[in-house]
Amino acid sequence: MTKENSQEETCTLDIISHSSAQTQRLGVRLGNLLHGGELILLDGQLGTGKTTFTQGLAQGLGISETVNSPTFTLLKEYQGRIRVGQAPTSGLALYHFDIYRLDDPEEIVDLGFEDYFYGSGVSVVEWAEKAGHFWPAERLRIHMKMLNETKRGLLFVATGAHYCDILRQFQKNAYVTVSS
Repeated sequence: MTKENSQEETCTLDIISHSSAQTQRLGVRLGNLLHGGELILLDGQLGTGKTTFTQGLAQGLGISETVNSPTFTLLKEYQGRIRVGQAPTSGLALYHFDIYRLDDPEEIVDLGFEDYFYGSGVSVVEWAEKAGHFWPAERLRIHMKMLNETKRGLLFVATGAHYCDILRQFQKNAYVTVSS
């Protein structure tokens, strides 16, 4: 993990996933750490595992529904685990966006998507690179790239103290080994 000193704290973590199952497990580990209000931006070409990662993230949030890409609907909402101290019917929501079909980043504002990014759920945006520099300053961006048929490179870039804390905890959870 590296840390850069600038106006905003930035931390990075580079991981190689050797299978789609491992990519999904990484998503589960990250989902377990989220508390709501987070924005996760996913970049990468078709087939790099953005939806697979999101499926794992949903599992980590306690979502049992099948999660698939919202390419034609732009947004799918899922209800997750019950939060301590909340009414029994409430849980952490996952807002899963796919902005591949948007031509102009301003459409995000026009469609009211920006409200979700500052809400109490977890927002995951596939094809985030299409919106350029539109995103809030604090966020977790994951650049995904295909290394071969099964291997994927995942570069996590956390901007802001909250996201750097999440990334540090994720690193601990992702690389923990138990010995007897």
